[in-house]
Amino acid sequence: MMEMTDELYARITALCAEGDALAEEDDGLADAKLKFEEALQLMPGDPLDWEMGTWIFCALGDMAYLSGDLAVAHEHFNSAVRGPGGLGQPFIHLRLGEIAFEDGRMDRAADELTRAYMGAGLEVFELEDPKYLAFLRTKIHMDE
Repeated sequence: MMEMTDELYARITALCAEGDALAEEDDGLADAKLKFEEALQLMPGDPLDWEMGTWIFCALGDMAYLSGDLAVAHEHFNSAVRGPGGLGQPFIHLRLGEIAFEDGRMDRAADELTRAYMGAGLEVFELEDPKYLAFLRTKIHMDE
């Protein structure tokens, strides 16, 4: 794995912070996406060699998901789940489950949403459309 200088780490971290801030603004998703893409381009070597790369793919996936581009979101979250710290991360599995649900891949949706629930409990669903939790309740026993 290549090395990352402190300066490069600081630059990538700053771009991600800018992206996070822009994502919170009305109509800021497109600008946030650009910041995350710029950060990803600065990553040395394969971004999936770095935990930071996992989170940048996650952020890009979320920008695509929130923009309604499920195909691109799926691509980015599939990358994120393969990176360091990605497998088992509840938010990544939540989004993969939601995307599978919307694509009509219900077995996959149940699997991914279960992983999200097992990793973070009911709270991972708090800000999501209630249909995903309602669906999951038809598939597994959940502690309330």
